[in-house]
Amino acid sequence: MDKQQRIKEWQEKTEQSMNRFPERKERFHTSSDIEVERLYGTEAEHYPMESLGLPGEYPYTRGSQSTMYRARFWTMRQYAGFGSAEETNKRFRYLLDQGQTGLSVAFDLPTQIGYDSDHSMSRGEVGKVGVAIDSIEDMEALLKDIPLDKVSTSMTINAPASVLLAMYIAVAEKQGVGPEKLSGTIQNDILKEYIARGTYIFPPKPSMRLITDIFGYCQEFVPKWNTISISGYHIREAGANAAQELAFTIANGLAYVDAAIEAGLNIDDFAPRLAFFFNAHNQFFEEVAKFRAARRMWAKLMKEHYGAKNPKSWQLRFHTQTGGSTLTAQQPDNNIVRVTTQALSAVLGGTQSLHTNSRDEALALPTEDSARIALRTQQILAHETGVADTVDPLAGSYYVEHLTDELERKANEYIEKINQMGGAVAAVEQGYMQREIHHTSYETQKKIENGQEIIVGMNKFSIENEPQPELLRVDPTLGEKQKEKLQALKAKRDQNRVSAQLDSLRAAAKGDDNLMPIIVECVKSYCTIGEICGVLREEFGEYTGV
Repeated sequence: MDKQQRIKEWQEKTEQSMNRFPERKERFHTSSDIEVERLYGTEAEHYPMESLGLPGEYPYTRGSQSTMYRARFWTMRQYAGFGSAEETNKRFRYLLDQGQTGLSVAFDLPTQIGYDSDHSMSRGEVGKVGVAIDSIEDMEALLKDIPLDKVSTSMTINAPASVLLAMYIAVAEKQGVGPEKLSGTIQNDILKEYIARGTYIFPPKPSMRLITDIFGYCQEFVPKWNTISISGYHIREAGANAAQELAFTIANGLAYVDAAIEAGLNIDDFAPRLAFFFNAHNQFFEEVAKFRAARRMWAKLMKEHYGAKNPKSWQLRFHTQTGGSTLTAQQPDNNIVRVTTQALSAVLGGTQSLHTNSRDEALALPTEDSARIALRTQQILAHETGVADTVDPLAGSYYVEHLTDELERKANEYIEKINQMGGAVAAVEQGYMQREIHHTSYETQKKIENGQEIIVGMNKFSIENEPQPELLRVDPTLGEKQKEKLQALKAKRDQNRVSAQLDSLRAAAKGDDNLMPIIVECVKSYCTIGEICGVLREEFGEYTGV
């Protein structure tokens, strides 16, 4: 019997079966509205080398390194930060003792928007969603007894990224570690703040200047540092689907590349240090395909559109975090299962580093027990499942390759629209990406509320009288303690030196010189984040949104 006859007979049997047992839905589709067919592979026999390539080779669909996790596992990070610098330092050292291989710092809201803990805008928020960092003194406490030449640190900070990076460099210098030995990442992605998250300070133009100043400074002095983590994570958390996350993240990346080239930087000097940050959501196969499509799209753009010559400029390297917005306050232990499958999709998609959310994060900051379980999830995937033993194990799956192609196509359609508007900055200013995300988020919420989309334990399979889990509580007096600490610092520092450095910063902000060297000198003089950002607020203005 030939192939076509076999397929015909199979289709007839399937129809007979469906008459007895109808399929669960009339239409199956992914979060990006990609139609999911009943079966893949009856027509396509192979995928061309030019679209798949080999692992570690252009276009990197199959992975950024030739041996991937057979050489070493992904970096296992647990995002942590709460209360005071001293408390967070204890959590960091606990996680390192449990086998974590890199730090990931969460900062409190005042720090993220450049206010000191004693500012009126900080009241009630100090230390609540991350660690409070006012000065280099706090950064020293945060990193106490952590060898910065041996540990890679990721800092989720955007508008004041230059200040936090300067503090990190200054603390390392006090440890006797030169900037050339430091490795890590600052998020430093202001466009996604305008689009999805909201912790911006300055308007787009001066914000882009700060970002490219960091590119230029680190290229010369901190060569191992990833100068930006172009973030799709928060775009997805705001309600985007997978195709939108992919498209808007890459569009933002192109805007940063354009800004750096316009600032006079050579693409092959800065592009190898660009990094990305993606969300691992619930649609397992779509997420694997999204990571593969992202690598291929970036490689093509860097090589074919920008003419980058260094293969490292073509490589999209990324960190992944499991989907915080998918966690439920109801039956929080279910979140362990969600996080496990999301983490598996990131590993099968070829992530370079990974954070697994804790089961109780829909309710509060994670307890030590919850953080340990989240870390153990990664360690079990790495050491017990065998999924890291071969490169790109889902390659050649008809379904996964179809999804990879479709996500690339859909994302490119979005990018073309954004380019027609003048690029990502113009699209942000026109509110285009914000509107697209809001529409998708609204449609998703409607499906959850009417039961079309099942959330286990929330809108189906719920239980009454759930026991309340033990939650982490932040010291309610922390804000006052942090204010007292800040007052003591201001009383003992050299105020003349502080004033002189802030005056120098103001003068530099009025001109075109790179601001990073003077910001480093400011933090070494114990200028606070609020004082530094205050000067820049006065010179650059504040962004009020679309």
